[in-house]
Amino acid sequence: MKTLLIDDHPLFREGLALLMANAFPHLDIRQVDSIGQAIERLRSEADIRLALLDLGLPDSSGTLSLRRLRDAAPEVTVVVLSADETPETVLGAIDEGAAGFIPKTSQPGAMRSALETVFAGGVYLPPGVLGLRADAPPAETVLGLSPRQLDVLKLLIHGKSNKVICRELELSESTVKTHLGAIFRKLDANSRTQAVVAAARLGLRLS
Repeated sequence: MKTLLIDDHPLFREGLALLMANAFPHLDIRQVDSIGQAIERLRSEADIRLALLDLGLPDSSGTLSLRRLRDAAPEVTVVVLSADETPETVLGAIDEGAAGFIPKTSQPGAMRSALETVFAGGVYLPPGVLGLRADAPPAETVLGLSPRQLDVLKLLIHGKSNKVICRELELSESTVKTHLGAIFRKLDANSRTQAVVAAARLGLRLS
């Protein structure tokens, strides 16, 4: 899979490229240091499928960078990298179509896990945005979900597929689908991605 790293800090970019190459040998990684170069590269190499985007670039910043990238190559999966991990920035990036948000302060293991979540079709959000705060309202109180449905929601948020959820919770596929349907209704969501973002916006405590 052709992958484009977009970051203007060479040391961080090279380190991330090495980490990704070691963890995911199937990735064919390119590097650029501006949104302008990124758009040019995406136009010249139409088979790029994944982009990791720093929100603080010399020629563009914030979610505008993401919007420009998505406009230039809407079919490319974009994961945001940023030192700004406030809930407003994270959710703003997801609203603009990012498939995940990885804080630059993440440890290598967490970054690898985040990318695995995206590769599995999930949406990765930092733990703080996922409501892991001591003062956050418990999900069972806000949503009225059963303990089993909460277990399913936790695994859903971490990008687990239905098959993995079935295995980890020892449930049948039909039961998992029933639980997911109840979760979607409670969160007013039509997809796994919408459910993850809705749970993040509510700031629920899931543990």
